[in-house]
Amino acid sequence: MINKKWDPILECEFKSDYFKKLGIFVKNEYQHKIIYPKYEHIFDCLRYTDYDEVKVVIIGQDPYHGENEAHGLCFSVQKGVARPPSLNNIFKELYNDLGIVKRNNDLTCWAKQGVLLLNSIMTVVKDHPLSHKDKGWEIFTDNIIKHLNARETPMVFVLWGSYARSKKELITNKNHLIIESVHPSPLSANRGFFGSKPFSKINDFLNSKGIDSIDWQDN
Repeated sequence: MINKKWDPILECEFKSDYFKKLGIFVKNEYQHKIIYPKYEHIFDCLRYTDYDEVKVVIIGQDPYHGENEAHGLCFSVQKGVARPPSLNNIFKELYNDLGIVKRNNDLTCWAKQGVLLLNSIMTVVKDHPLSHKDKGWEIFTDNIIKHLNARETPMVFVLWGSYARSKKELITNKNHLIIESVHPSPLSANRGFFGSKPFSKINDFLNSKGIDSIDWQDN
């Protein structure tokens, strides 16, 4: 399905009853409704960041539901698409933390360096947030987190907001670092996201483990 090292790791998921039911549901939705991201981009976060390449996991809830926004990477939008408020606040904190001005709203360059931008729910109906909640995606992505938790190589799990923080119970391996705060949404960013310095914390941890840090700039 992914044509990456993820395939043998997730083989049991692909063969499971819940995933088969999810696949039928999703295909039917794409046939009858406007669904984001485009069908061929659903698993792009896994294609850009292979299992053994993951250094950082940023967990989102579900894709952006506006036209042409979502493309398979949480918080990221395609070039030429207006910057969503949460992404704008992420870039503000990046500047406050590391002095980096990020202009490109497409975060593919992060994904290619080992930042898994994972939405817990991987599809959504246009203009209807959480419309694909409780259809099976959460089981699939929780199991992705469990597989990553089992890796011995240290990585960073970034949990922004109460939904992402609910996944903390899945991360039990003491080799890994958990960074958590309120969500970067304008509704909550001033209550602890701004000033949390997640980007420098990530790189400090990776460097302390002898792992190449992330270049957060446009490239």
